[in-house]
Amino acid sequence: MSNWKAGVLLFGPLALLLFGVFLVPVLLLAPTSFHEYSPGVGIVANSWTLENYARIVTDDYYREVVWRTLYLGLGVTVSCLLLGYPVAYLIVRGPARLRLPLTLLVIFPLMLNLVVRSFGWIALLSNRGLVNNFLIQTGLIGAPLKLMFNLTGLMIGMTHIYLPFMVLMLVAALQNVPRDVEAAAATLGSSRTHVFTSVTLPLTAPGIISGSILVFVLTISALVTPRMLGGPTYKVMATLIYDEYMQLLDWPSGSALSFSLTVIAIAIIWASSRITKCWAGMA
Repeated sequence: MSNWKAGVLLFGPLALLLFGVFLVPVLLLAPTSFHEYSPGVGIVANSWTLENYARIVTDDYYREVVWRTLYLGLGVTVSCLLLGYPVAYLIVRGPARLRLPLTLLVIFPLMLNLVVRSFGWIALLSNRGLVNNFLIQTGLIGAPLKLMFNLTGLMIGMTHIYLPFMVLMLVAALQNVPRDVEAAAATLGSSRTHVFTSVTLPLTAPGIISGSILVFVLTISALVTPRMLGGPTYKVMATLIYDEYMQLLDWPSGSALSFSLTVIAIAIIWASSRITKCWAGMA
């Protein structure tokens, strides 16, 4: 059997699954995003307009939600990277006896339901939650801090939820870094800091970019946690899309927002892949 036939047989089932489950429903929604919506009437038949897309760019409320979503995604990605790299480095380069316990600690949150983890952060961050009660009882603050229904709560909760993904991607990248290269740089007189910044960090660039893409895309498309920790007023694109579909029944606007979010995610993935090639010297 030729290589291309073997490739078709291997890739064919996955391609059919993606085409039937993802691509076809998305394409069926495409015409809906160009229709008009009339409150109390629904989708206006035989009506075509670009207003649903133009509103995302021109309306202040929609623009605020889009920028808030992108800022949240960037903030969570940076937080996961700064917190996850030391953990991944310790797992790979630390004492062997700590490798298994640390790996289990990273993986264990993934075994819990997302709703359960979000409720756990509600119990911690609410006005009378464990964090505020501890700070008040110790006299550090006189009134509860507002840690929910704002960017702070979302950043904390979503960083915790998506941190394992970043750590696992960085662990794989660090395991692929040859120790001989680092040893050679150290032998030539480089300090540990210089070896890390000049050798280890650039060689783990693919893992950094891949983990950042994964966390960013998961963050900007997340629904459950922003709905629970952000509340009904602090909206991001995913919660706004849900409200457009399920509460306002404005399917054209919801479809336009969905396609816009998809385009943003694809554009970021493409740009990040180019950056990865340049950083890793593969361009």
